[in-house]
Amino acid sequence: MANEEVKLIKIEAIVREEAFLDVKNALSDIDVNGITVYQVVGCGVQRGLSEYVRGQKVDVQVLPKIKFEIVVSSEEWERKTIEVIKKAAYTGNPGDGKIFSYEIRQAVKIRTGETGYDAVQSPKEER
Repeated sequence: MANEEVKLIKIEAIVREEAFLDVKNALSDIDVNGITVYQVVGCGVQRGLSEYVRGQKVDVQVLPKIKFEIVVSSEEWERKTIEVIKKAAYTGNPGDGKIFSYEIRQAVKIRTGETGYDAVQSPKEER
């Protein structure tokens, strides 16, 4: 496939820790298999939370989250991927997370030197 024809889009999703398996399985169900996952901490609108430790109130400023990074090859896949993440991670409560997407200028597979779309796709014999 010609690299110039394909727009690569990176999707970053930051979700609750307890949503990890649901999101991972939902991505697998739509055949998205190239993901990178991180354990991260952060806070959004809720600004952390208050807990009581040994009877003392302690403000926790950052909360543990899971960050997914996914690269897709079209706006159709971008929409589909975002929708399944939203559905899998949704609880309706503050702290459900955020999803960001943006275009990738370049991708290079270090082992083969392939670029663009070819760098993010596995050849059939590797699948």
